[in-house]
Amino acid sequence: MSMFDDALLDSAPERAPVLKPVHWWISLGIGGLGFILGYFGLGLIFSGTEGGQLITQSVILGVLFFFWAMFLCYTWADARHLGLNAIGWFILVLLLNLAGFIIYLVYSAWKTKQWTRATLPLAYIFEALIIGVVVLIPLVYTQELPKTQLVTMLMAPPPPPPPPPPPQAAAPKVQVHRVTVQEMMRAPTVIPKAIAQIKEAPLPPEEQGAALGGVQGGVQGGLMGGVIGGLIGSSAPPPPPPKPAAPKRIRVGGQVEAAKVIFGPQPEYPSIAKMARVQGVVRLAAVISENGTIQDLRLISGPPLLVKSAMDSVSRWRYQPTLLNGDPVQVETEIDVNFTLQE
Repeated sequence: MSMFDDALLDSAPERAPVLKPVHWWISLGIGGLGFILGYFGLGLIFSGTEGGQLITQSVILGVLFFFWAMFLCYTWADARHLGLNAIGWFILVLLLNLAGFIIYLVYSAWKTKQWTRATLPLAYIFEALIIGVVVLIPLVYTQELPKTQLVTMLMAPPPPPPPPPPPQAAAPKVQVHRVTVQEMMRAPTVIPKAIAQIKEAPLPPEEQGAALGGVQGGVQGGLMGGVIGGLIGSSAPPPPPPKPAAPKRIRVGGQVEAAKVIFGPQPEYPSIAKMARVQGVVRLAAVISENGTIQDLRLISGPPLLVKSAMDSVSRWRYQPTLLNGDPVQVETEIDVNFTLQE
C-alpha cells in the first residue's frame, strides 16, 4: 500500500498524499450510489434478470462509479496542487473517464518531469483491466453458456388392460335315463305298502259382485262394460325400483375412462436439477374430487430434485368431473410428470 501511495497518490515520497480522507469518503459514497442505481434501475429495465446476476451487475456498476469518482477527486486535488487548470482537467476526466485520466497523468508527468507519476499508475490500471476482463465477464455474460432445451411432457398413465375373463366352469353332466317301451309295459315286481292320495285344493269362492262379463272387485248391478281398462277399489301400481347408489370413489382402469385435464400448467424445471443434469419421471398418486380438483396428492417415485416442482404444478391441475350414472364421483389415478433435458 505504501508503494501505491508513493506512485499514485504522491508526486514525491516526501510529500503528503494528494487524496485526503474526504476524497475517499466521496468516492465510496458515489460507489454506493452506483450500486443502488444499478440494483433498482437494471431490475426495472431488464425484468427477467435473475437475482444473482442482478446483484453481480450492480456490484460491478458500483465499483466503476467508485473508481470514476476517485479519478475525479485525484485530478481535482493534484491539478490544484501543481497549479494547473483544475476545472478544465476535471471536466476532461468527467467526459472521457479513464481516457481523460490517462491523458492527465501523462501531461502532469511531462509537466513535472516525473515520469513515475504516469508509468506506475498506468501499469496498475492495465493490470486491473486485465483482471476485470478475466473475472467479471463470465459473471456478466452468463447467457453465453451452453443452453439446454427443456422439454416437459405431461401425460396421465394409460389405463391398465382389463383382466381376462374367468374360465367358465364346466356344466355338470346329468345322467338322463330314457324310458323304453318295454320298461313302460313291464309289470311292477314289488307292491308298495302305502299309496299316497293327492287331493286337489278347493277353488276360492267367487267374490261378491262378480258378474258375467264384469271385473274383479266390480259393483253389484253395474253396467256391462261400465268400467273400461280399470279396477274399482284396486291398489295403486307398485313404485319403481330404487336407483342403485353410485359409489363415492372409483379408480381409473378397466372399463373406467381416464379423467380429462382442462387446466394443466407445466412445471418449472429446477435450476439446480438443470445444473446437475438430473432428469426422469416423477410418478404421483392423487384423488380427483367431484368438482375436478386434485386432493390427497402423494409421491410414488421420482428424482428428489424434481419432486417439489412436479407436486407444486400438479396440485393446481383441474379435471373435467367424472360422471357415473349421471352423478359426479371421486377418481383415484396416477400421474406421470416427465422431465427431459435435450442438448
